[in-house]
Amino acid sequence: MKIGSIKYEFICIVSLLIALMSCAKESEMELFNYLDLIPSHFPIPIIHPDSFPSEEKIDLGRKLFYDIRLSKNNTISCASCHQQSLAFSDSLAFSFGDNKAIGTRNAPSLANVVYQNKLLREGSLPTLEMQVLVPIQEHNEFNSNILDISKKLNEISEYRQMSQKAFGSELTPFAITRSIAAFERILISGQSKYDDYINGRTELSELELKGKELFFSEKTNCYLCHGTFLFTNQSFENNGLYANYKDNGRERFTLDPSDNGKFKVPSLRNIALTAPYMHDGSIFSLEKVIEHYNKGGKGHYNKSPLIKEINLLEGEKKALIAFLSTLTDYKFTNNKKFKNE
Repeated sequence: MKIGSIKYEFICIVSLLIALMSCAKESEMELFNYLDLIPSHFPIPIIHPDSFPSEEKIDLGRKLFYDIRLSKNNTISCASCHQQSLAFSDSLAFSFGDNKAIGTRNAPSLANVVYQNKLLREGSLPTLEMQVLVPIQEHNEFNSNILDISKKLNEISEYRQMSQKAFGSELTPFAITRSIAAFERILISGQSKYDDYINGRTELSELELKGKELFFSEKTNCYLCHGTFLFTNQSFENNGLYANYKDNGRERFTLDPSDNGKFKVPSLRNIALTAPYMHDGSIFSLEKVIEHYNKGGKGHYNKSPLIKEINLLEGEKKALIAFLSTLTDYKFTNNKKFKNE
């Protein structure tokens, strides 16, 4: 799979040169190690030099990611809603927050979040560091604030020592957001059966190939929203899930009625593991998801023109599911680098 334009490649090269020039010899080795995590058919992520992951930042971020003390009453962690076995998503329509408070949107997968250019389902945030603050302060998630967390965790000598190694300071709010973001930037998924197929290391079955042809065909047009190596074009679309949306979607951020019911197109990587589906977790199986699109969705003034009746046969539906299942990356869901060990 080819990487974008010469302009994009130039930006990547410049970003790497800046990172290299701003780092000492030891940090150059960390840069090399990070690049080793990126599949050969993936582009190099564009990361600001100040946010580039180091081993110390990643170790601290991993520990924080699994720590329930980030929540007000020490009941949940980031990992509670983003479980590695589920490609860092959840199995519930709405995750439980601190003291069993119920969330308002389905928890998305964190796989390949380093490549996301706009975060949250309405795309209101541009950086992972900013995103880390959202669950911390939400009343139905961690129900806390970054200053209280910093004060609480700084009482733990291990955290003070780890933060000194990573940032040369105690565990400040800066260190908390930057280290968790550093850990999230290593959550790269690109070793599925489909990845092995496009790299010539395996073959797809007849049913999987039929599903692949359907996926990239004008009959379904799946690829128009779920193309690229990420299997999302990162646009915002209304997919006709409802005639009237309780959650206004991107309109909550832009205040533009033309964004009503629009949500960020999710990646389909590891989709077989991330049920239930949609922004509100209202569809519980891939079969039902395909049937939703097969029928053309419900009428809504913002519904994408791409959403229309497809009239797939039962065999075609099974083929699509077979192909989507090839996007499951078990090396990712079992990677020891991501575990709380």
